[in-house]
Amino acid sequence: MQHFKQQEPITLKYIQWNIITMIKLFVIIDGLGDKQSKELNNKTPLELANIPNLNYFAKEGCTGLIYTISKKIAHESDQAVWALLGNDPKKDYPGRWPLEAYGAGISFKDGYLILRANFATYENNKIIDRRVGRSLTTKEAKKLAKAINKKVKLKYSFKFIPTIGHRSILIIHGKFSSKISNTDPAYKKVGKLESAKITSNLLQKCKPLDKSNLSKETAEIINDFVKQSSIILNENKINKKRQRKGLLKANLILLRDAGNKVPKSNKRFLSWAAIVGMPLEKGIAKLHGMNILSYKIVENKNKDYYSSLYKTLNNAIKSAKEYISKMQYPCYFVHFKEVDIPGHDGKPLDKKEMLELIDKEFFSYIRKIKDIQLVVTGDHSTPCSLKSHSSDPVPLLWYGKQKDRVEKFSEKECKNGSLVILYGKDIMKKTSFIHN
Repeated sequence: MQHFKQQEPITLKYIQWNIITMIKLFVIIDGLGDKQSKELNNKTPLELANIPNLNYFAKEGCTGLIYTISKKIAHESDQAVWALLGNDPKKDYPGRWPLEAYGAGISFKDGYLILRANFATYENNKIIDRRVGRSLTTKEAKKLAKAINKKVKLKYSFKFIPTIGHRSILIIHGKFSSKISNTDPAYKKVGKLESAKITSNLLQKCKPLDKSNLSKETAEIINDFVKQSSIILNENKINKKRQRKGLLKANLILLRDAGNKVPKSNKRFLSWAAIVGMPLEKGIAKLHGMNILSYKIVENKNKDYYSSLYKTLNNAIKSAKEYISKMQYPCYFVHFKEVDIPGHDGKPLDKKEMLELIDKEFFSYIRKIKDIQLVVTGDHSTPCSLKSHSSDPVPLLWYGKQKDRVEKFSEKECKNGSLVILYGKDIMKKTSFIHN
């Protein structure tokens, strides 16, 4: 039986560089793509945003569009980032929650069932909010998780582990099937992959996706967990206190993306450093051999979630600039998570403002670096009008090698770029970004 182990951090004492004369940057802006919005005069947030630095790189480089996996799937971030690092998710994808657990430093074995868990709000047999209004603190989540771990009784031992805010991981010990459906109505399985769909407010039962007894038993255990944990959460003093404050109760666990395999390490990126904040991106980067350079995520402690979100984005930008300025690595993978959230919340003005902030504070600094190759793209589109991921392509720019006639970085302009339309798994090869 294969055991999960954290790899030893990669440091410069293991890898000796000559003088670094050129920096390579691979930047993913989560949820970058969008649809035209009436609120933005029939433009996308990217089209309307004041982004002179990204437009400079587009004008002096070449552009195109990306379907990170498929033209038909509104895929999740994990699969998309996996593809953008040169993998084919249809062949070698290990599942989201083994990746997230790896990034969070959680041990597990082959056969164990591991799922993404969201604290959510449930009233009158309907899901009111899939993320508890984004107001649940990690401190509150840990207290609620403690109650779940103590009071829920299943046939098998398990651990319910909160990570950040409303996000958690459920691990059930034993030997289980991953061929089960989600209870989270916002995502569905498409073969081995997951796809976003128009969100229903009805809780789904977990169902077996094949006829095996193991899948049937696994689904029954999940439904038992959801039922028991909901009763426990609804009466918990943390939720009663939140209710008195006018905050949503975290009284339901939504589960999705079941996995039961330990992901295999891929050491193609030993010369890279990853500037990432969330467990998922940390897990993917570590599995590919990258050194992790993290930053502080600011906790939300009131109803004004966007105040903490902007602070976290500023921390991400500041940290990225500081890490890159040291030039300790020839290649950097940079991930900006925050832009995806106003897409899910239907806030095109905030999405536009975040793009402008990244352009002004981060890409203006990158322009000052003389010898650089730069790739900028998104992992998927998150249209504000849908409040969900979509199958629309995302814009791509590649600066430092070639040049075409496109002068602006947007969904519409990049459609005319010389890179035409690519798939995510081909980007690393096309741009020669894998350092040997």
